[in-house]
Amino acid sequence: MASDINLSPALSDIDGQLRDHFRALSNGFQKLDKIKDPNRQNKQMEELTGKMRECKRLIKEFDREIKEEESGNPPEINKQLNEKKQALIKELNSYVALRKTYASSLGNKRVELFDGGTTGGEAFAEENVRVASSMTNQELVEGGTKMMDETDQTIERSKKVVEETVNVGAQTAATLKSQTEQMGRIVNELDTIQFSIKKATQLVKEIGRQVATDRCIMAFLFLIVCGVIAIIVVKIVNPKNKSIRDIPGLAPPVASRKLLWSPGYDSPYDFVL
Repeated sequence: MASDINLSPALSDIDGQLRDHFRALSNGFQKLDKIKDPNRQNKQMEELTGKMRECKRLIKEFDREIKEEESGNPPEINKQLNEKKQALIKELNSYVALRKTYASSLGNKRVELFDGGTTGGEAFAEENVRVASSMTNQELVEGGTKMMDETDQTIERSKKVVEETVNVGAQTAATLKSQTEQMGRIVNELDTIQFSIKKATQLVKEIGRQVATDRCIMAFLFLIVCGVIAIIVVKIVNPKNKSIRDIPGLAPPVASRKLLWSPGYDSPYDFVL
């Protein structure tokens, strides 16, 4: 019997969760018979539908675990595990058929087993979910495999979207890092320019001070030259002025020279002080 299989810890945990949900579904449908208020009936039906969705998810996990353990198990164990999975699917389908019966009797068209609208839920009810007695094991396996393949494809598409998002995030991070480094270089260059401007300002100030000093020296020399020229002019104009000393290297005035002639000289004119 499939129920006598020694399940692995992962499969045993999933099987335990499914058993709990199946008991809750059995009790829920029994309680549904006692509820008379339509609103409470709808609420109870929604809760039961949610539990059926969870059972469907757990059966998919059960199937994935079987596939992962398949290579390490003997063929007989794998066969028993597949029979166990089919039994779980049949039990879930029996509750789905029961839900459909209650929904039809209550006129509740809003309660769906799967997200995606009433059309998707009715299609699932008509095509993929049948009463266990009317389906063979092969049909159950093919139907469950088809749904699992569709789910796997959806997961793969989601993985691709996540990978693309991660790649975009990595490119954005690299771009931000490059821009940050560029901003750092610009700040360093601005600091260098500011330092150069300070040095240039100090140099201009020093040059200005040197130019001012040179101008003062030139003005002082100009005054000295003017004074010398004034003394020379005064000495020439008023040679008898004794208050002004003779300027070294400057010849005395013409009036103070004596014209002497000596026959022994070639030139008739000799100037002697």
